[in-house]
Amino acid sequence: MRLRIVDAFTDRPFRGNPAGVLLLDGEFPPDAWLQQVATEVNLSETAFARPLPPGGDADWALRWFTPSAEVDMCGHATLATAHVIATSGLATGLIRFSARCGILTAETAEDGTITMDFPTSSLTPVDADPAVQRALGADITSVHDTSEHIGDLLVELADERAVRELTPDIAALRGYARRGVIVTAAAEDPSRGYDFVSRGFFPAFGIDEDPVTGSAHTALAPFWAARLGRTSLVGLQGGARTGRVRVRLAGDRTLLTGNAVTVIDGELLAHP
Repeated sequence: MRLRIVDAFTDRPFRGNPAGVLLLDGEFPPDAWLQQVATEVNLSETAFARPLPPGGDADWALRWFTPSAEVDMCGHATLATAHVIATSGLATGLIRFSARCGILTAETAEDGTITMDFPTSSLTPVDADPAVQRALGADITSVHDTSEHIGDLLVELADERAVRELTPDIAALRGYARRGVIVTAAAEDPSRGYDFVSRGFFPAFGIDEDPVTGSAHTALAPFWAARLGRTSLVGLQGGARTGRVRVRLAGDRTLLTGNAVTVIDGELLAHP
């Protein structure tokens, strides 16, 4: 079985967010085996995809696993999977995925960029928990809860510097969101090519910090569109390792655009 590792939301190796991608010929193997592979790969997500019969609503069934659990939605591993399908010659143009969060699409442009169509997250203002503020070690400007398939706590900080210099207590962050905590702030200098910054922490799912979380941008897009007065924006996410996500808010859908590059192409010898 062929296993790739793809860096998503970057056009250069060793940047962006790496994801494992395994394309299957038939039905999904047992969940326990899928989880074992994802744990062995030990990246924030490993994607498993299998082709579906023609004539349906989707072309591929898609699932995502962190090192410790299956998740409802993942942007960067979807981008990585679409990149592998396209570069393998298995599809051209629009690719439709059936996932736990519904039907998602990814379309590769002539320049190699891939645009994904995801559901826009709802945003519900909530009170800032003092324990969250202590765990982050930073002053909080606002806090929002996100929709069920994401389950992140979206925390706005005062400025870009606060986001970049953040050194949270990872253990203390467990339990404050269904999935994780996203911190964000407006870009200090938009002339650098991005409008907002963010970082994502998901210790409950075995991920201390995720370099570039595509799905979180379905919440970041409406959040910053409302504040900046524009529906097309660019987000920069990450600490030591960063990537850029172009977003376009289209009502109840959010379009996420980025590049991907395969860095490892090998063989998985442990079959189910």
